[in-house]
Order: sequence, then structure tokens, then C-alpha cells
Amino acid sequence: MRTIDRRTFSQVITAGAAAVAVPLGTAAEATAATSPGDRPAAARPELLPSADIAFGTLKRLDAGELEIAYVEAGPPNGPVAVLLHGFPYDVRSFSAVTPLLADAGYRVIVPYLRGHGPTRFRSDRTFRNAQQAVIALDIVALLDALRIRRAVLAGFDWGSRTADIIAALWPERCTALVSVSGYLVTNRAANASPLPPAAELAWWYQYYFATERGELGLTEYTHDFAKLIWTNVSPTWHFDDATFERTAASFTNPDWVPVVIHNYRWRLGLAAGDPRYDRLEKRLADRPKIARPTIALDAAADPFTTAPGDGSAYRDRFTGPYAHRRLAGIGHNVPQEAPAAFAQAVLDVTAL
Repeated sequence: MRTIDRRTFSQVITAGAAAVAVPLGTAAEATAATSPGDRPAAARPELLPSADIAFGTLKRLDAGELEIAYVEAGPPNGPVAVLLHGFPYDVRSFSAVTPLLADAGYRVIVPYLRGHGPTRFRSDRTFRNAQQAVIALDIVALLDALRIRRAVLAGFDWGSRTADIIAALWPERCTALVSVSGYLVTNRAANASPLPPAAELAWWYQYYFATERGELGLTEYTHDFAKLIWTNVSPTWHFDDATFERTAASFTNPDWVPVVIHNYRWRLGLAAGDPRYDRLEKRLADRPKIARPTIALDAAADPFTTAPGDGSAYRDRFTGPYAHRRLAGIGHNVPQEAPAAFAQAVLDVTAL
């Protein structure tokens, strides 16, 4: 087992922010189809300032419906690790994880999900869809565009769900899986069943988003809203204003609110998806098992962690080599709160 020594971790954490180059990726064939009659998006904004992307090189390329922005680090011929963020976060959740993996020889790819940061839709006419299957297809399209056959997939929140889906439906693209909160594939029928009141409380903003008032609130108070969620779901993480502000810049993407609102309304059965993905969603509704080597991480201070946090609620969904790790005192944003533990899981999972 490769381990991350304390000196290396300290060097990564204390590294100063430095400006990096922002080359453009090369367009390649992608798997996600675009809608008929699409037209190029008008005046795509430039990439966000890269001065704080000190953990890799900020790039972009066309992949499926999107022009995807991503951070890349590490040797170009190394084994690939794709790190996937959630809501309301961005690639900076992996700012300390990325150099740890790059130093261990991994080629690390950290994409901005649709609607986040400098990632843009290639057409103004494309449905701002955020159902679970289409987000997974975005990442498959990115792998295709980069000519990456398969990778270790690791994520949290939306990123865990996306990685789980790829591991379940396209296992040939997944070397191994690191999934915070374990199995997060959405079953919309099951979501219709209420949880005990204490559990429902943690999901309050998802129900708020189901209303027009909620959409207006997220639009008007984007900054305050995201910061409140950070505070509530990571109660032991004392992040500073600068850390939050760097990520909050990603929420100025004009598609951020439509994508977020559609994602949560779709999960609750309140918004339709794209009929092109109905067959995939039917497969996902059956909760397909995952046979790829997996390490599931549960954060003990995360209000969404299934009590008692031992992974028993989803253990039967993983049929391959498997380990479960509980992270005491850690909240929802695991890679940013516990980067050494997250990186170590990525290093360990292929050896299960």
C-alpha cells in the first residue's frame, strides 16, 4: 500500500497560489448526443481567472453537449484518476488531493460539472438537463474526448452518484471506485417515500428548490445560500472566507441555477428528463450492482450519512472487492476536509 507521508501532505497544503497556463483541449469524438437543431452558444465567456488553480493546469475541450473545463495534473502517461465534485462546490474541493495523487504518479483529471465554473453548453438550444444519467454521460464523453479508456473514478455528492453510475453501467471505463456515502444512484420511486423528520431536515433546501420561491431565492441569494449549505453540512470544518469565495466564483455560470434546480426537481419527480435517456434511467431505477473494486467513505459529521455510518444500508450493491472507511469528525465535503484520507483511498482501491 502506498502511503502519503506527513511531509508531502504538509507541502501540498501550504503551497502558495500561482498562476498557470490555460491551454485549450483538443476536440474529439464524444458519446453524448446533442439535440437536433442545436446552434453554437453565443459569446462563450472565457475561462475563469486561473491564478488560484495552483494544483494543475486549467484546460477545456468539446465533449458531447458541453465545452468542459477541467484541471489536469500529474504525468501524462500515468494511470488516470478522475475526481468529481458535488453541489455547491467545484474543482477546488480537490485542490489538496490532486497534488498528492500526481506525486504518486497519477494523471489527475478534475472536471467542472455542467452548469459549474467555465464549463459551457455548446448550444443555446440545449435543454439544461441535470438528470443523473446525462451527468454521467458528460464524464464518459470527456473520457472519450481525452482518449482515456478507463480511470479510477472518485467523488462526493453529485460526483459520487456520477461515479457510481459509470461503474454500474459502463464498468469497462472504471478501473476502480472511491465513493463518498457509498451507493447514491437515484431511484425516483423510492424518493417519493418520506423519511423520519430528523432525516428530512437535512434535505430542506431540496424541497425549497421544488418551489418557484426557491428558484428565485437561489438566483437572488446564490452566495449566501451556498455558504449556508457549506456551514450546515460541514459543521466541524472552519473554512475561511477566501476558500469559499474561490469556489463561489463557479456559481456565476449562467446555467448554474437552471442545472441545480432541474437536478433536484428531477430527483423528486417534479421535472421531466430527456426521453433519450429513459432506457438508461430505467436501468438505474433497478439499482444495478457495482462489481468494480470500491472503497466507500462515510463522513461521521455529515448530516446525510446514513446512521450508524457503517455502510450496511448499501453494502449489497457492491459485489466486487470492497472496503468501507468511516471518517470521524469530517463533514460532507470530504476531499477538502480530509484530503489525505481521500487521496489514500484512491491509492489503495486498485490493490483491493
